[in-house]
Amino acid sequence: MDTRVAPQPPSPGDRLRSWRERRHLSQMALALQAEVSARHLSFVETGRAQPGRELILRLADELEIPLRERNMLLRAAGFAPVFEQRRFDDPSFDPVRSIIDITLARHAPFPAYVIDRHWDVVCRNDGVPELYEGVDAALLVPPTNVVRLMLHPQGMASRVHNLPSWRSHFIVQMRRQFELTADPHLGALLRETLAWPGGIGPIDESTGGPAMTLDIDTRIGRLSFITAITVFGSPVDVTLEEIALEVMHPANSFTEHAVRDAAAARAARRKGQETKRQETKD
Repeated sequence: MDTRVAPQPPSPGDRLRSWRERRHLSQMALALQAEVSARHLSFVETGRAQPGRELILRLADELEIPLRERNMLLRAAGFAPVFEQRRFDDPSFDPVRSIIDITLARHAPFPAYVIDRHWDVVCRNDGVPELYEGVDAALLVPPTNVVRLMLHPQGMASRVHNLPSWRSHFIVQMRRQFELTADPHLGALLRETLAWPGGIGPIDESTGGPAMTLDIDTRIGRLSFITAITVFGSPVDVTLEEIALEVMHPANSFTEHAVRDAAAARAARRKGQETKRQETKD
C-alpha cells in the first residue's frame, strides 16, 4: 500500500514570494510599489492572511507576472481567472488572425511567421523555401521550432554565415524570457540549445535586441535579411501576450532580386504544371 502523500500545490503566498524573489525585490520595496503595508504583505506570503482579488492583481502587476501565471495565482487563491486564454484558432480570434494573415501575405515573397512563447511557429507564409533546403525533415514537422531550425546541427546552422551572432541572439532572448516567465519548457529549450556544438562559447549580450541581420548561404546565393519582431501591445488575453510576429526584410539589393526572381520562377513552374494538368483533363 502506497502511503506517500501527494505534494501540496504552492499557496498564493508561496507563489507571490517566489515571483518577488525572482524580481529581486524586498518585501518593503514591493509593499511601497503596491501601496500595501510590508506587515500585511509578509502575512500574505506566510499564509497568515489571505490576499483579496484586487491585491493579487495589484501585486502581479507590480511584479510583471505573465498573464497565464496571474490566472494560476487567482485560481490558487480561490478566484476565477481574469484573463482569457483561448486557442489561436478560436473563432473569437478571427479579427486578429485576419490582420496577421494579411501581413503574412503582403510580406511575401520574403519570410514572415508568428511564434508562440516556446518559439514554435503558429503560422507563416511560404517565403523563400530555399532557406530550408537540406534541413532534417524531423525539424520541419509542425510545430516547427525556430530555435532548433536555426541553431540545431541538422538545421540551418551550417549555412548561417554569422552563426555566433545568431546563437547569442537566441540565447540572450531565451534567458530574458525565462527570467521573466520561469517557464520550465523554455528553460529546457535553453539547456538543449546550450548543449549543441558551439553552445558553451562566449555570449554577446548586445545581440538580444528586437532586430538582427541573418546572412545565410542558399542555392540561389548568399542571402541577407534584417529580421524584426513585433509583439501585441498591452494585451489582456493570454494567447496574444504569448505570440509575436517576426518578419524578414531583404538587407541588400542582391537578396531582394534573388528572392523575387526565385519566387517568379516558382510561380511560372506552378502555372506550367497547372496548364499541363488542364490539358490532360481536356
